[in-house]
Amino acid sequence: MSEIPGDLKFMKSHEWARVDGDGKVTVGISDHAQGLLGDLVYVELPNVGDRVEAGTGCAVVESVKAASDVYAPVTGKVVSVNSALTDKPETINEDAYGEGWIFTVEIEDAEQLNELLTPDDYSELLEEEDH
Repeated sequence: MSEIPGDLKFMKSHEWARVDGDGKVTVGISDHAQGLLGDLVYVELPNVGDRVEAGTGCAVVESVKAASDVYAPVTGKVVSVNSALTDKPETINEDAYGEGWIFTVEIEDAEQLNELLTPDDYSELLEEEDH
């Protein structure tokens, strides 16, 4: 299991959020999540300009085993998507916290970030799941 970066916030459903400054938040799925899904074969991205609601599905990652919704950790407007994933969904398997980002949102309410899990809390959640 890879190291969990300390600058991320997490949802219990295994999405991560990285605050980029200037009101933008980049979103992806955790290394743990990609490991559970296995080799990804398809990623359905949100559309730039879409308004996403915290806690609602706005993208889909699909592996040979299963399809899984990707939930927005915060409410806001999608300002960019990682279109490289369309041709190379396996980038998420290879680099879940880096090149495998899925979309970026312009956040409406920065307070929502306080409701997300810290890396330590997320790590504890994973340990509980493993038992």
